[in-house]
Amino acid sequence: MKAIPKNQLPQKTCPVCQRPFTWRKKWERDWDRVLYCSERCRRQSKTTPRPHNHLPGSL
Repeated sequence: MKAIPKNQLPQKTCPVCQRPFTWRKKWERDWDRVLYCSERCRRQSKTTPRPHNHLPGSL
C-alpha cells in the first residue's frame, strides 16, 4: 500500500468548532461515522442547547 501525502487525506469540518480536521489512522474503520474533531467537541455538542422546531408559546 502506498502512503498518501498528508495534504491529500480526506477532511471534514467539525460542527461544534467549525475547524477542519483530517483523517487519522485510528478512524480508518469509522471515518464515515466520525463527526467531531475531538472528545472536547463531542462532549460540548451534548451540552449545547439545540434550537426548537416550533414557535414560542405553542406546543
